[in-house]
Parts: sequence; C-alpha cells; structure tokens
Amino acid sequence: MTSIWNRANPQLRDLAVYEAGKPIEETARELNVDPRDIIKLASNENPLGPSPRAIAAMRAAIGSAQLYPDSGGFHLRHALAQKLGFARENIILGNGSNEVIEFLGHAFLNPGDDIVTPAHAFIAYKLIAHLFGARTIEVATPDFQVDLDAMLAVITAKTKIVFIANPNNPTGSLIGQEKIDNFLTRVPDEIITVLDEAYFEFLDDPPDTLRHVRNGRNVVILRTFSKIHGLASLRVGYGIAPPELIEVLKKTRQPFNVNGVAQAGALAALGDDEHLRKSKRVVDSGRAYLENEFCAMKLKFRPSAGNFVFVNVDDGPTVFKKMLARKIIVRPLRGYNLPEWIRITVGTMEQNEKCIAVLKEVLS
Repeated sequence: MTSIWNRANPQLRDLAVYEAGKPIEETARELNVDPRDIIKLASNENPLGPSPRAIAAMRAAIGSAQLYPDSGGFHLRHALAQKLGFARENIILGNGSNEVIEFLGHAFLNPGDDIVTPAHAFIAYKLIAHLFGARTIEVATPDFQVDLDAMLAVITAKTKIVFIANPNNPTGSLIGQEKIDNFLTRVPDEIITVLDEAYFEFLDDPPDTLRHVRNGRNVVILRTFSKIHGLASLRVGYGIAPPELIEVLKKTRQPFNVNGVAQAGALAALGDDEHLRKSKRVVDSGRAYLENEFCAMKLKFRPSAGNFVFVNVDDGPTVFKKMLARKIIVRPLRGYNLPEWIRITVGTMEQNEKCIAVLKEVLS
C-alpha cells in the first residue's frame, strides 16, 4: 500500500515536532513519585501561579461552559486597548501568541518565501515557516547578541517576515530602544516585522515598540498571558498591529479560538497589578540568586532579561537527565543547536536553592 505520506503536503515529512518542557505528571509516572515532589523549571512558568482574581473569575466562568465564548473577545480586547492606548481594532487574540504566529504564516507565507530571524531564537518561527513551505534565514548572533545590521543585510525580495524575540528565548538577551528604532526605520515597508515580547513585563526599562504601530509601520507586537500572568494552561496571547494588518490576520482566525474561561481569567489577571508586581519581585530576586551561584560555580551564563537563565554545563542532555532523576526538570537546548547549554526557569527561592544543590551534585 502506498504510504499516506506520499499524499500529504511534502513539507510535513521533514517538519520537526516542537519539544515542550517535560511535564510534571509524565516525570512523576516515570520516577514513580508524587507529582508534588517534582520541581519544574523548564518552561518559564510563573511559580506563584495565577492571580487570585483570575482564579475567581475562571471559577465563575465555568458555570457558563455550555455557551460558546465571545468569538471576537470584545471585553478582553477592549481592556487591552485601554491599557495600551489603542483601539480594539489594533488587537487580535490568539490561543497563545503561537497562534498569532500561525496567523502570520497563513496570511503572508507561501512556498519559496523567506523569513529572517536570529540564530537561537524561539524555534516556533522556524517551524511555522517550514509548515508553509517557506525558508528560514538564520543570522548569526555573536556572543548571543542579535546582530540587526546582519539581519538587514540578508533581506531580499523573497523576505516576507522578520521575527525578533525581545528579550530572546532561550538566551535572555535584550535589544535596547535605540537599536530597535534604528532597525525598524531601515526595514523595507513591505516586510512584516514581528517583535515577540512574551517577557515584556519582566523588564525594568522596556523599549517602547508600540510607537511603531502608532506610526503605521507593518509591525506586529506579540504578548502573552502565559508568563508573568501565570496563565500558561489557558493559552491566551495577543498581537498588536495597525488595524489593516489586524484585518488581514482576522481572515485566518478560526471562530471561538480563545475559550470563555480563558478570556475571563485573562481579563481578571490584566487588572491585578499587585500580583504582577509580586511575580516580578520573585523573579528579580531569584534570577540574581541563580546568576550569583553560577558565578561562584564558575559556569558560563548569559545575564538574562527574562524569567530564566541560560547556562553552559558542557553537556546539556546528560545534565538534564541526571537532574530529572533527582526530580528537577530543566530545559536542554539541543533542539536550538546549543547542546552544551540548559535553560533554567526562575522559581520560588526554595525551588531555586534545591535546583542549585542538585546541579552542584550532578556537576561534581
């Protein structure tokens, strides 16, 4: 019998599957331990969990679970627009910001097109490009710093989208205001520039990229409720862009793509500034602790602007497995062509201290 792969879209055969951080429940089953004994520091989740307001709102929303959600997410988009100083027409909701990346692929990528992105950037950009038959041009990042001039130099007539994560995942590097502004003034007008700001709320002095949306440039800013808001399981992200660009993306969106419980939780989380401040304080102190410990251990690492630290342990996959056996989940980075490195999410201080103790034991 002829393989079904011969009938499938050809780019699917070689499409890599996104490798998520190893789940707690799966690890507990494999080790035959209580899931509560596992510490997961692999997926840049908020160790404090969701806002109490979000939890209350989600519990209330479950009572209406028989109803379809508001397909357009009116109330959440309205609240985001007010908070950011835009109109609702500037905002599109996604089932996680990953879905907005997929909208961009549907809208602008065809076989033979190119995207441009820095090396060691969030792997979803490359996967989406491959899904639509487009090629990914990865630009080298000396010392893990994004080289914006080199990115401009590789743009051609085939380039449709430029993706930049700021701060970058998994390296934690940040591009400042002046460099971003200079770069965007030099990108050709017909190209879509996507600035993925999933970790925006962790920054002390974040660059103002929204000014470029207000100026009408073809820029899409991506943000999410998965990180500092602690709602990763709900899958709520959003894009901010000029209204005409949003109208294009809306043509690719499935109805009811963000469920009603998720919309209620995100709306409540958006109004809980105290939870956001508390989450940032936990990350700031925890990140400083991890980086100080890495210095003392003489491990090479990159100072991070996110809620994670990128550290060289010589053999990432082996260290990952040994820490996993000791009930600590970190993120190996072989899929990013960084086999010597791991990424460790900032947890509570107790979790951070246990992680460092286990890392010392493994490396000794």
